[in-house]
Amino acid sequence: MSKAILFVDDEQIILMSLKSQLKKHFGNEYRYETAQNTEEAWSIIEELVDEGIYILIIISDWLMPNQRGDEFLRDVHKRYPKIKKIIISGHIDENSLNKLKGEVNLHSFLNKPWSETDLIKKVEDAIAKIA
Repeated sequence: MSKAILFVDDEQIILMSLKSQLKKHFGNEYRYETAQNTEEAWSIIEELVDEGIYILIIISDWLMPNQRGDEFLRDVHKRYPKIKKIIISGHIDENSLNKLKGEVNLHSFLNKPWSETDLIKKVEDAIAKIA
């Protein structure tokens, strides 16, 4: 498996839900990784890069302890601009979202709670834009 999708959220239940919904749809086409904070996410990113696995998409929560998702995605974009980025949140202000879109080429925003259909559509759209 040479392509991965990374989920970053401080809530384990959210991570498992995102992962299971995408795995149900895409099967074993991708490797699915989860991280409960940005430090863990960086560790996974470095490991995947070292293994030669291409990270297609990072789906990150907006509000997390230690480092917010928007800050994390800005850092990711500096090092890996080709990774598609989706931010997920139950509360986000439009100005911050628009600013992030411009700074990191944010692919899309997913509301919490999300619908499985919306999640899959946004991920399929992101993958289509990679090819």
